[in-house]
Amino acid sequence: MADNMQYGEDVKVRPMKAEDLGLVLDWRNHPDVRRYMYTQHKISLEEHRTWFSNAAKDNKKHLLIYEYNKSPFGFVNFNEIARGKIFDWSFHLAPDAPRGTGSKLGRAALYHVFTYLQAHKLCGQVLSYNEKSINFHKRLGFSDEGVLREQFFDGQNYHSVHCFGLLFSEWSELGF
Repeated sequence: MADNMQYGEDVKVRPMKAEDLGLVLDWRNHPDVRRYMYTQHKISLEEHRTWFSNAAKDNKKHLLIYEYNKSPFGFVNFNEIARGKIFDWSFHLAPDAPRGTGSKLGRAALYHVFTYLQAHKLCGQVLSYNEKSINFHKRLGFSDEGVLREQFFDGQNYHSVHCFGLLFSEWSELGF
């Protein structure tokens, strides 16, 4: 994999490195990020290291750091889930990311998965109470592919999960 993938004058994504573990863990454990994840407990450094070590060995996983003006502001995880270049993704921003960072991260991530990884389809799942992420997927051109009713139990309540998909042919027509 190339060390850096430039997607605009000030925007790039790069592979996550071991040196990024602390930063990504801080972002991931922030209450405003953690509450929208399937794994909602506070993740320990050891658990995080194990996850990274396993993911780094898996050629179907692509862990990326989103940078703007040479500063890290987000994390993207692509996972090839089926033959034919079908991927799913997860992502989160730094809690202090400037306004508009999400849109830039989204466009750079889509460019990466469809151009560099040559995906046929990108899938996303969003917990029903994460309206911001539901709208984010729609703005990026994803199609709503259905709702898995009461699919996720957070320990107290059941929540539905919205499923989204974006095909390469659809993305290429968007002109991002």
